Amino acid sequence: MKQTVDLRFRWAIAGLLLTSLLALLLATTQMPASYVWLRHTTSESGAQGIAGAWLARLGFLLFGLAVLWQTAVLHKIWPMPVRFFLGAFGVFLTAVAAFSARPWLPNLPYDPVEDWLHSFAATAMGFAFALGVGLRWWARSWEDKRRILDLTAVAAAVIIPLSMSFLPAWDGLLQRAMFAIAYLWYGFELLADQAKIREETTPAVVDPHE
Repeated sequence: MKQTVDLRFRWAIAGLLLTSLLALLLATTQMPASYVWLRHTTSESGAQGIAGAWLARLGFLLFGLAVLWQTAVLHKIWPMPVRFFLGAFGVFLTAVAAFSARPWLPNLPYDPVEDWLHSFAATAMGFAFALGVGLRWWARSWEDKRRILDLTAVAAAVIIPLSMSFLPAWDGLLQRAMFAIAYLWYGFELLADQAKIREETTPAVVDPHE
């Protein structure tokens, strides 16, 4: 019974992840005409003083809550250091939703303290994700194929922010690629472990002729 509830929780988390992804994708449709998704980031789609920014903030919040819930559900599978850093990723992601970035439009007023808090939370979020996934990679068996996705996620968490410093015209595309990899990593981690539980709970078929 407990494992059945656990499986239902995992599907609920998957639904929350998909809902948050949909909110972030649709957020661009609520932006002013000057918003260009290739150049402007998801943070800017939730910026201060922007009409329709609530949708991006909702996406950040739901993603953060999904990660925190997943961390709690997988507490017996993820080692404690992994839970700590990936849980911190969820906490900082909810902070990104609470504190908005400055708008890209030059004439709009904004709170510089809130902008700094957003930048701090976003930076800390990246470090927490890279460390958590890196530790998950280390804890896996060498035969586990998910180690490839782990390495891809860690590389993206390091390389993409650096690339954004040199390619500002592609900031939006690069940041969205990083978010896509994070969604894939959490989704695969959730569903792969769910399949493992299903295998363990499926009764074995006994051959009557043996």
